Amino acid sequence: MSLVAGPASAGAPGSYVNPVSAGFADTFADPAVVRGLDGYWYSYGTSDPLREGEGKHHRLPIARSSDLVKWTYVGDAFGENELPPYAEPGSMLWAPDVRYLDGRYVMYFSVTNTTGNPHQWDYSIGAATAPTPTGPWTHQSAPVVAPRPSGNSFWNTIDPAQFTDVDGRRYLYFGGFFGGLWVTELSADGLRTVGQPTQVAIDNKFEGSYVVRRDGFYYLLASSANCCAGPTTGYSVLAGRATSPRGPFVDKDGQPLLASRAGGTPVVNQNGNRWIGVGHHAQLTDLSGQDWMLYHGIDRDDPFLDGPYGINERPMLLDRLDWIDGWPVVRAGAGPSDRAGETPPVTRGAVDERFDGDGLSGWRGTSGWAVHEGYVRRTEGRATLTAKRGVGGDFRAETDLRLPGAGTAGLRIGGATVVVSGDGLTVTAGRAQQTVALPGGAGSWRNLAVTVKGRTITAQVTSADRLGDPQATVRLDSPVPLSGTFGLVAEGAADFDNVSVATLAKPVTRPAPMPQPGRLLDSDEFDTDQGTWEWVRQDSNARVSGGVLRWPVQGADLVGTGNTASVMLRTPPEGDYIAETKVTLDLGENAIRNYQQAGLVAYVSDDDFARLSQVAIWNTRQVEYGRELPFADRLSYGGNIVGPPAKTTWLRLAHHVDPANGEHEFRAASSRDGKTWTWGGVWTFPKGKTPRIGLVAHGGAQPAVDAEFDYVRFYRTK
Repeated sequence: MSLVAGPASAGAPGSYVNPVSAGFADTFADPAVVRGLDGYWYSYGTSDPLREGEGKHHRLPIARSSDLVKWTYVGDAFGENELPPYAEPGSMLWAPDVRYLDGRYVMYFSVTNTTGNPHQWDYSIGAATAPTPTGPWTHQSAPVVAPRPSGNSFWNTIDPAQFTDVDGRRYLYFGGFFGGLWVTELSADGLRTVGQPTQVAIDNKFEGSYVVRRDGFYYLLASSANCCAGPTTGYSVLAGRATSPRGPFVDKDGQPLLASRAGGTPVVNQNGNRWIGVGHHAQLTDLSGQDWMLYHGIDRDDPFLDGPYGINERPMLLDRLDWIDGWPVVRAGAGPSDRAGETPPVTRGAVDERFDGDGLSGWRGTSGWAVHEGYVRRTEGRATLTAKRGVGGDFRAETDLRLPGAGTAGLRIGGATVVVSGDGLTVTAGRAQQTVALPGGAGSWRNLAVTVKGRTITAQVTSADRLGDPQATVRLDSPVPLSGTFGLVAEGAADFDNVSVATLAKPVTRPAPMPQPGRLLDSDEFDTDQGTWEWVRQDSNARVSGGVLRWPVQGADLVGTGNTASVMLRTPPEGDYIAETKVTLDLGENAIRNYQQAGLVAYVSDDDFARLSQVAIWNTRQVEYGRELPFADRLSYGGNIVGPPAKTTWLRLAHHVDPANGEHEFRAASSRDGKTWTWGGVWTFPKGKTPRIGLVAHGGAQPAVDAEFDYVRFYRTK
């Protein structure tokens, strides 16, 4: 393909609307993504039917796109009879992760049933290799990670994600709620484990790992809560970071992901529009340097693929991933997009050469260069292939390159050169020069990306799949101009493909606004009696004394049809408001105390509520924001996870009426100190309903414990 004229900003024409999988699938869950050497992007989904009414599972379906917005189904990784040799007949293959490792593509996936074990769900991690992103895929003869017994059951050995560190060591992250998240080192070919695995996140909170390295930190992003509860799915993505790929990972507030009160900084949460249950993601960087997230979500008005309570319909979504104050967050915290007009990724540059044709019409100095099987090759000598179009301003340039021998290859940018050799990555600008080692060299395809911002040049070498595992990084302040000519430089044999220059993305640095309390409208400080509260099933054990409401946690619940728990209710102010309480509940740590909890509730009826409480979930202590509602002649319940609790936790429900449809939106927040707040997801109630605000303390009477509420306050939202 010849050079594209026009400004680099024209590389992102038009707009897009979620879900981006709509053109080929109604559901495409757990998406993975790579960019192929052919310049196309490839996405891989979990094994489900693609369309409503189809009724037949696709075994790891594959889609292709040139722009990350319009996708086309191109086939399945495996046919009906192409299970791994260690998989039981009828096994499902879930949650693929695909990487380009040393000249071939490696696909990791979950295998639901493994031979040699009597248990139905003895999960393992499998792998297959292929010469191209679409195959043909060849199964390995044994699992990469075998089933891990736990008593009479097996740990959730699921949801693999591969990562290659800067020293060339390869790792595999895996695991799920039952058993936690783990990391193991891999052999150089990525197909066998090395040494002992390390646990990196507590069980019963996370699944769907994904790890990236940025600015010296390793970021572990993982999904939390339930993936598949239809209209009450509260899935979301949380993050922690560490200075080692083995952790320990902590969140923005320093809370460990391995603690009983496990941390996790929100990356994406449902925001009150059509999308709920947003999670299990992959990440990528476009040609401008902007990061993006591919993930699945559920349309709350169409949550199932066919009949109710069957397969959850989880189409693929695409949204911008920002880095604010050192932490990743989707659309600066605004959450998933659902309207037309979103700016798409930059997938074409002002210079954009894929070498699909026979000529080099957009280049100068073509002698000795030849287009060969979709890429350009230099066989010997020292030469520069110069683009007829120059570069200027702040921009990002990149190329895929390969060194068949002992030469060098790279980019010339103004007065600087950036080259890769067997010795490493070298940036030269005038008399300034810096070299770092490149583990493994560039005997197979690598991606070289160079960012120019003012006089600062930053070069990175990653795998050709462009998934952001930097193998070598150099940052240099240049004494010479970095504008002017642009070209490919080689000494000796070298291959180049997918050359681009695009205007550098301007990072979003300000978070999206979250609700803030303004004027105090009403409060109960519990200094006299229970005031204007109304009871549903009054509990005479609740009492006000010493300025607090002391309420023994009941052996009762609201979830389901039993409806035995008590609720204290009051009518909130009209309009937008924030309800806040401070609750002390000593649940200890690690011991199983299911499901003792206390907190706030937005309540319409016993079968229609949103409950925000600190709660014991097996060995963990979490702040769960659960929703129950009637759906298709049943009750549906699911939860969204907010921030980690403390012994004393502050809770908020921010109420907003959507002027477009009259829906009541309630966004949840929690705090461990009453000052720093973590905002979670949004649950909605239809127009015409009048949710009241209440308190609850239930879930289990043993061991006996009191919930102590210091106050309930209502603020006007600023």
